[in-house]
Amino acid sequence: MHEYAQDAIAYVRLYGCPDLFITFTCNPAWDDIQQLLLHGQSPVDRHDITARVFRQKLKSLMDFMVKHEVFGSVRCWMYSVEWQKRGLPHAHILIWLRNKITSNEIDHVICAEIPDADIDKDLHEVVIKNMIHGPCGTLNPNSPCMIDGKCSKRYPRALISNTVTGTDGYPLYRRKW
Repeated sequence: MHEYAQDAIAYVRLYGCPDLFITFTCNPAWDDIQQLLLHGQSPVDRHDITARVFRQKLKSLMDFMVKHEVFGSVRCWMYSVEWQKRGLPHAHILIWLRNKITSNEIDHVICAEIPDADIDKDLHEVVIKNMIHGPCGTLNPNSPCMIDGKCSKRYPRALISNTVTGTDGYPLYRRKW
């Protein structure tokens, strides 16, 4: 792990701050994993299958982003894979682009909105199933994210028309519904 940190520092020294930080997490419900499990097994029982499928999907994601220039021409990239406490791998990806993303282009790259089901039904279903926080707050005061009666992840978030930097340095992504 120390070598990855040293590599990242060298990249930052040479290329400046990365343009994108992406987290890619293994989904134990992926068909590629579920089809290889024997009756009664779960992905936690078969780390070999989980690791192999995750590696293949991570490679496909990186090829897609780099070769198809999804975010533009990529100067360089690096990632580190870690295992979560619940037994699933995830990758932290840093990408340096040839043309830096400017602040007025952020909303073209990042979106924190639920996709319209009429436009892309499959994407809508994936987001609803996998990327919605909660319920917490008054709906579920015993949720693990609740600390002193408030959601520690700061949900629900306010609706805003453009991405801005919050007072704590973290971005507040555009949310228009």
